[in-house]
Amino acid sequence: MTDRERGHGQGHGHGQGHGHGHGHAVSVASDRRYLTAALALIVGFMAIEVVIGFVAGSLALISDAGHMLTDAIAIVFALVAMRIAARPPQGGFTYGLKRAEIVSAQINGVTLLLLSAYFIVESVRRFANPPEVEGLYVVLTGLAGIAVNLAATWLLARANRSSLNVEGAYQHILNDLFAFVATTVAGAVVLFTGWTRADAVAALVVAALMLKAGWGLVRDSARVFMEAAPVGMNPAEIGRELAALDHVVEVHDLHIWEVTSNYPAMSAHVLVTPGDDCHAVRLAAERLVHDRYGIEHTTLQVDHAPADVLTIGEPDRHCADSHGPAHRPGPRTGPRPGGVQR
Repeated sequence: MTDRERGHGQGHGHGQGHGHGHGHAVSVASDRRYLTAALALIVGFMAIEVVIGFVAGSLALISDAGHMLTDAIAIVFALVAMRIAARPPQGGFTYGLKRAEIVSAQINGVTLLLLSAYFIVESVRRFANPPEVEGLYVVLTGLAGIAVNLAATWLLARANRSSLNVEGAYQHILNDLFAFVATTVAGAVVLFTGWTRADAVAALVVAALMLKAGWGLVRDSARVFMEAAPVGMNPAEIGRELAALDHVVEVHDLHIWEVTSNYPAMSAHVLVTPGDDCHAVRLAAERLVHDRYGIEHTTLQVDHAPADVLTIGEPDRHCADSHGPAHRPGPRTGPRPGGVQR
């Protein structure tokens, strides 16, 4: 019987497995009509709000319009990303164009940060020298904005929110809803008390919401661009768990990253005791990271360990340029997790 028939991998016990998960594409059930309808509501009301904001002299209304602009951009990118994500990988883009969503998140985040900085500076200036504000215009526009954002939120809630693009747009509009509540309260304060600085305070609240959302988008997208492991996944812990599998001698060159949001990927070099089944070890490793960490896209090179690696106290000379730490099984008092069935 040949090595291949025994299941020891390619050649003399060298196995290289690819467990590709195909659940990361944006679902076709994400209904573009809901996003398009929400976009029309947001853009139409934003234009009206800018005009009323200048007429009423309300920075809170203008800052709300700026926030709605980022909402519209988020929805546009969600629509574009749906089309891009549906394209199969081709040419040099072996993962397709799935990171378009990360680019859009970065753009949205930077835009939010810039707008929040402007509104913070302008709010401070207006707090020191408050202009006249037409409280009635602010209240009426704020109430209309709440209604529009409730409708847009309802539309996006009906779309498929398993897509991070749709969920991001949904969160944008939800934050904008809170901003309109703050603006309406500020308008009521100006209308009934005459304290016009309330408008600047409301603008600061809106700016704070934009700052929080913008920083979150920039931070999370930067992690993806820097090939960092997904939040909540500890590569050292995963390496130790893989090394604890039956018949595994060592795990090194372990890399965990995100191709795009909610699309983790992993690669590793796994050394197995000579004579044991490389393919069975690979399947056990894939099953472990899939069931415990939700990693569906794995590329595992599984080889039989050379003699120098099996020698206690000897340095690892199997790879001339190994990246990261090598994980080896420690002493065990019970059965190892995900053991390979012989």
